[in-house]
Amino acid sequence: MDEQLIRIDALLPSEIALRAESVGVKKANLDTLSMFALAVLAGAFIALGAVLATVAWAGASGVLPSGMVRLLAGLAFCVGLILVVIGGAELFTGNNLIFMAWASRKISTAALLRNWVIVYAGNFVGALATAVLMILTREYLFDGGAIGLAALNIANAKVNLGFPQAVVLGIMCNALVCLAVWLTLGARTTSDKILAIIFPITTFVAAGFEHSIANMYFIPIGWLIKHFDPVFATSTGLDLTNLTPTGLLANLVPVTIGNIIGGVVLVAGVYWFIYLRHNHRDIS
Repeated sequence: MDEQLIRIDALLPSEIALRAESVGVKKANLDTLSMFALAVLAGAFIALGAVLATVAWAGASGVLPSGMVRLLAGLAFCVGLILVVIGGAELFTGNNLIFMAWASRKISTAALLRNWVIVYAGNFVGALATAVLMILTREYLFDGGAIGLAALNIANAKVNLGFPQAVVLGIMCNALVCLAVWLTLGARTTSDKILAIIFPITTFVAAGFEHSIANMYFIPIGWLIKHFDPVFATSTGLDLTNLTPTGLLANLVPVTIGNIIGGVVLVAGVYWFIYLRHNHRDIS
């Protein structure tokens, strides 16, 4: 009987490209209800990463140097993408890699946009629902209100970004997120995937880059604290004028544009050009 060769090493980059293309086709062809439900999960998972990052930020601020605080928050945030990849969910930013299947003409433009729109909406629902649950826990009052102060500072910083700055911060963020997802596609084991996620995601958080789905939690939780506990919000001494639903929209628009550019152009487009541009065929 012929023995089959079993490989335990990671896939080569050219093999990852083919796998990313194949995964993109499967994602684009999910039925609507499954796609939306998986997107809600992803939004909630990323929000949980944001919850832990906020706790880490609150606990380390004033104790450790700024760089170490950012590093710890970045490490904590990794749990979000780990849950998405290992648990199975549909995340808009990672799904920018579906562009590779589109560029190879294996899915239509309509299928690509359908996935992005449905997943983006589902991510928003999951992240916002998590923010609502978290405000009901009143966790922001833990540690003498330190967690709430951290949440307000994070949210307020995001709604006060300028449009061009937010776009570029979004570009840098999703280049790293898509690289993390790219690396997991080449991994063979669960531990490989977790390790592949940690360093790129920690980098984007520590560097202060902007992730549209994470911001669907970070900004609403700040607004909810401001809205439902104005006494606490006022006691922080922060100017929260721009921390409003309009401020959320003003952040999400440029950050989402940047995320798409970073994921599609800097990762999916580059790898498609290098490994797949000669392999494309029309969709049947």
